[in-house]
Parts: sequence; structure tokens; C-alpha cells
Amino acid sequence: MRQSRHLGKTLREVPKDAQTAAHALMLRAGYLQQLAAGVYVYQPLLLRTLNKIAQVVREEMTAAGAEELLMPALQPRELWEESGRWERYTNIDGIMFAFKDRRGGMVCLGPTHEEVITDILRREIKSYKDLPRCVFQIQTKFRDEIRPRFGLMRAREFIMKDAYSFDADEASLEKSYEAMRQAYHRICERIGFRYRAVEADSGAIGGSGSQEFMVLADTGEDTILFCDQCDYAANQERAQSRLPEPAPDPELRPMETVVGEGLIQVEPLAKFLNIPVWKTTKTLLYEADQQWVAVMVRGDCDVNEIKLANFLNGKSLRLASPEVIRKLTGAEVGYAGPIELPKEVRVVADHLIRNRVNFECGANRTDHHHLNVNFGRDLPQPEFGDFKLAQKGEGCPRCAGTLQAARGIEVGHIFKLGTKYSEAMACRYLDAEGKSKTVIMGCYGIGVSRMAAAWIEQNHDEKGIIWSPQIAPYHAHLVGLNLEDAAVCEQAEKLYRDLQSNGCEVLFDDRPLRAGEKFGDADLMGMPIRLTISKRTCEQGKVELKLRRQAQNELVGLNEVIPRVKALLAG
Repeated sequence: MRQSRHLGKTLREVPKDAQTAAHALMLRAGYLQQLAAGVYVYQPLLLRTLNKIAQVVREEMTAAGAEELLMPALQPRELWEESGRWERYTNIDGIMFAFKDRRGGMVCLGPTHEEVITDILRREIKSYKDLPRCVFQIQTKFRDEIRPRFGLMRAREFIMKDAYSFDADEASLEKSYEAMRQAYHRICERIGFRYRAVEADSGAIGGSGSQEFMVLADTGEDTILFCDQCDYAANQERAQSRLPEPAPDPELRPMETVVGEGLIQVEPLAKFLNIPVWKTTKTLLYEADQQWVAVMVRGDCDVNEIKLANFLNGKSLRLASPEVIRKLTGAEVGYAGPIELPKEVRVVADHLIRNRVNFECGANRTDHHHLNVNFGRDLPQPEFGDFKLAQKGEGCPRCAGTLQAARGIEVGHIFKLGTKYSEAMACRYLDAEGKSKTVIMGCYGIGVSRMAAAWIEQNHDEKGIIWSPQIAPYHAHLVGLNLEDAAVCEQAEKLYRDLQSNGCEVLFDDRPLRAGEKFGDADLMGMPIRLTISKRTCEQGKVELKLRRQAQNELVGLNEVIPRVKALLAG
């Protein structure tokens, strides 16, 4: 491709709305153009990279036994009502583009395709002989993000690969899930990511278990926790941890109410009461759908709202406002406690506080705290669950190790759906004995466009993008200098043709610009190999070769260029 005809101008200044390195560099290098908030034009260079990523994904999906199809982006409301997800996806916190068509029917632009694929397969599957099945597609998805940001990281329109498996039983699902899991590892390894596979929350997709594939990057939206001694790793939303549970006091003490003016932080409160921080209690009030919930955790812990929402099985969860807190407790924020709350408030507690004796909690009076509180005597036993947010430095839940933390970008997510959709949508089969059984499903997603952004977050420097040969738009960037000289121009044109005929994808900078501008653009665009031909190199019968990842360059004989480039690409 001649750069003089290339669509996508480079920018010298960093765009003001760019929040991450990938977003800024894609805009500056002419890979991306914003059409509206969260909606982008994939310029030619980016599209070449996306096609290469998609091809790696396609090859590994096919090798794992999945068959490709293409489903409609436009989906009818009725299918989503069958699964019970229409309301959740279209309520105030929903992310679905939904609207009426001209016939008056409600439709949506698909954010995902569990309903559609279940409808397709329930028409195909009749007997156990029709199982297993696994299909995938690579398609544009639409999600009405409240705050689209970070460029392709959280866009409202994006390219995704989604695959779905259909099996007769749990054992068969395990085989399908493992095949996809291994395929995802091969995809990440072929592209060249530094990544981790971690346990994850299943979210609105549902199911009994899931894993995320996280590209490690300081700018990642997610925190992942992993053990320094075993292979345990999880998204912080899902992670568990181990904390020391000191021996309880030998006997119960009388409950008393203590005035601690302005003491709403646990460390100063514990010091004032002369008790360890783990004996203090945080009681937070939430609105969960149409009910009020008080959740109790140890003072040295924070609430994991994802775990809480899953426990409550609700559609929405938000912290109560200060006005609501005053109405329910009679106190200002920071003094809520579980004793004598209104009957309509449901009380739940993290399991780590179950065995505490003589603990502290808010007294539902401003500046007042209860001391020496005990379950069964001073308040009823609440509902217990895992509501604590795991943190770096806490104990691994599986061994004696310690949890470490890193930031990650989710590029893939695989789910064991079970019968969530097949049961709701009557996707059934007859077993060998003629009995009707529900199909067991799995779901497997990869963000193709997000992978491109994640690569740049992980592979860039102050000059620009650093692509690998596997997914670079072009293998080489041929920079022609002094092209007004007929001999130099002829040699540059010959090298351009020779590279192409030998299978090297090359972007030829034939523009009438200064050397500094051309080199700056080459570094910004990030092709793996830069080849420079000029009057000086032609006089020596050589070409300057530089790898994007390296600072130094070298002169290579004209007859050696093609073999050297081939060797570099093969390596």
C-alpha cells in the first residue's frame, strides 16, 4: 500500500478526550476516528489488524470443533422475554438498544446472542444423537454503555466472537468447556499477550461458573488477585481470601452504648474503644430492587457489591442515600447498626463475623456506638454469606500463600451456562431411553476489537505503537527518502515490488515529506520492521533496517533484504 493513497492521517497532538494510551495512539496514528460517543470508524490500518485477530480466533475455534455461522444483530423482544432477561437489560441500568419497529413490535440490537442461538438449536436438536453441538460467530455487538470510555475498551459498538456449546449432560459440558478454555489459551499465546486466566463473576449472562482471560496492563479496568504460591487467580469481583480469625473472648460482656463524637472511621474508633479493628463493624444500607438491605462486614473489610447482588438475586443494587439512612436509622451516615432496625430492613452479614464475641456496631444514633454486642442475645442471627471484598496481602483461600494484585483488561470470558436458557426456552432432547431432558449449555466470548486495544496498552512506548508480526497491519514500513532522485525512486519501487512478491505485507511511504516526519509516523504506526532507502544507502548498495522494538539500526545489502525480512517474520 502506498502511503500517499492511504486513508488515515496522523496527528501530532494527543486528543483531549483520550484517556488511555491505546485510545490516544489509535487516534494519533490514524487507526481510529470517532463518529459519536462510544462509536468509531475502523480505519484501514486497524481493520487489517482486526481481520488478523479474527482469523487467529477463527482458526482456533474451528480446530476446537466449533462451526461458524452468522446470526442477525436485530432480535425480537419475545425471545428475551422467554429467557426472562428483557426487563433486566432494558431497565434504568440496562445496556440494550431497544426500540419499536414500524409494525409496532419491540426489537433490540443484540448485546449478546444466548436467546437467538437457543432458539436456533431447539429447532435442530431432537435426540441425544444430535449432541454435542458447538457454533460461533464473529459479529458486531451493541451495548448502550452509560459512560462509554477508553476508546475500544468500552465502546457502544464493537466486534466480538461469541460461541455456544450444547451438550447432553454435565460431563459432556466439561469437555466442551475445556476445549474452549484451551482454545482461548492458544489464541492469547499466538497473538503474544502477557495474560492470566482467572475465576470470574458470571454477571447477567448467568451460569454456574466462568473464567476471564485478562491481558496484564497497568491501565486495566479490573483488579485481579493471584496467589504467590499456588495457581489460584480471580477477578476481585469473584475472589475469596483468608483472614485470621482471633480466638473469641471466653465470656459475654454486658452490652453498653458509648458516645464517640465524630468517630466514623474504624481505626480511630477502635483506638478510642481500645479494641482491635476486627471487632468493629461496618453496617451499610442498600436499596435492592424494592427492599432495603443492611449488610454487616468486619471493620477491616469492605463490601463486595457484586457478591451481595448475586446473593440477593436482584436486578439493581445501590447504596442508600443519606436521607434514606436518616429515615431508617434516625442517625447520620456512619452510625448505622443492625440492632432495632425497621422490620422492612433485611439484615445479612459476612461469614467472618459469625463467631465474633463482644463486637462493636453502630447504635443508629449519631455519635453513638454499641459495644460488647453478641448474636443471639442482643440481636437475632442474620443471614450469612460471603460479602467481603478480597484484597491484596490477604491469605489465599486455597493454600498458605498470600494474594498479590495486578491490573488487567478482560479480552475473553467463558461460561458454564448450565440450563439457564435451555430450561426457560424449552431446548430439550430425548435420551437413549426416550426420556425428555434439558440441554446443557456453555457460552464463550472474545472481544476482537478490544484485543487490538489491549495489545497497544501492553506494547507501546513514548513514540507510538509496537505491533507484533502476527497482528500488525503490515509487516514492514518502507520509508523512501530522496525520491526526487530517479535512481533512488527506481530502487525503492523495485524493493517495494520484491517485498510484495515474496509475501511481505508492506506500507510504502512515498510521500514528499522530510525524513523526520516520515520516521515519526513510522514509529507512531508501529510496524514491526522499518526499511529505509535513500540516496546515501543506494550509493552503498544497502538498505537501512530497524526493528520497532529496538533502538539501533543496521545496513543490509540489497540482495540480503528479502531473506533477512523473511527470517525476522518467521522468527
